[in-house]
Amino acid sequence: MDTQANSNMSVPSSLHSNRPKQVLMIPLRRCGSHALRLRLNNSREFFSPYPLHVVDFVHLLPRYGNLDDDRTYFRLVVDVVGLQSVSMVKWKNIVFDPSEIFEAIRLQPRSIHRILWEMLLRAGEQEGATVVMDKSLDSVHYAEEMLNLFPDMLFLNVVRDPRAQVASMNRAIIHDFDSCLNALTWVEAHRAARRLIARHPDRVLTIRFEDFLHSQDAVLHEICRFFGIEFLPEMVDVSQSNEAQSIAKMSALWENNCFPPMLENKDKFMRQLSMTEIEMIETITQDFMQMYGYEMITPAQSNFSYDGVQEMIMKSEQAKQGAWESLKINSHKDYTLRRFRAEYLENLSRVLPAAQMPKPVSLALAA
Repeated sequence: MDTQANSNMSVPSSLHSNRPKQVLMIPLRRCGSHALRLRLNNSREFFSPYPLHVVDFVHLLPRYGNLDDDRTYFRLVVDVVGLQSVSMVKWKNIVFDPSEIFEAIRLQPRSIHRILWEMLLRAGEQEGATVVMDKSLDSVHYAEEMLNLFPDMLFLNVVRDPRAQVASMNRAIIHDFDSCLNALTWVEAHRAARRLIARHPDRVLTIRFEDFLHSQDAVLHEICRFFGIEFLPEMVDVSQSNEAQSIAKMSALWENNCFPPMLENKDKFMRQLSMTEIEMIETITQDFMQMYGYEMITPAQSNFSYDGVQEMIMKSEQAKQGAWESLKINSHKDYTLRRFRAEYLENLSRVLPAAQMPKPVSLALAA
């Protein structure tokens, strides 16, 4: 889906020359991304708040209509600012005025990503950062659009063993409750990442999460060099991160973020998945496993067929409803915060018009 307005022109680099460097982490959640983000945030040069994941929003964009219409674009700005206000983890010490955001970017190419990045850059500037990173990994599917907006953007491609990542995704209410569906999502995300790397090899740094588990120092040094910031020894000590201590208490999905990385968890998928599931994952992801140096433990000859995908989706949705109920009983804070955000998006879906807005009208004339 094209999430920009009609104009596809790039924003000249000079417009962003005095602002923090922009980085997007890619390509898929549950890759160990929080562990990296929280450690890098120990640097005053670096800023990466809890991500807004606007990929959960983009399906609503056709309902807004023509973003060249000032009224339409301003409504989108208001709603994206609203998305930040209902986020599970709030951005500290900053409140966004939608009118200020709109006026700052109204003459630039219009896009939901431009709105988000204006918010990120303002927050980073307030913190004195020279590098701002968005951890909305799934936005890899909109990487080219963001490069049109920010030609100097960098990308941190975090690869994790698909068997371990799928096992983690299977526990997350944000993903499917099916190993095959999540393996297909994994491949789709990594295909998008490889296309980006093929087109812009100098703009992407690829690291393996398992290498980070083996040597935090070496991987963090490499990332800092790529970003152009100084490596700090305190990055290795996650106990230095107040945010890590805080979010670990908010969700079972984040409970390990306040501890040093546990190398023994690298192969935990062996206890979480059946051999049938492991062979299915290896069959679907084998080309990427070989590319990234992951050794397979099955013949990778599972009888996968797309004919059964719809049934998998139905069963996954049933399991997800059960997971919501379980979360409500076992972790009411996590449930309430996640539902608050979900209900915000559901409410937008109810109130947005089904058809496009009328012809463009200038806010200045309307006033």
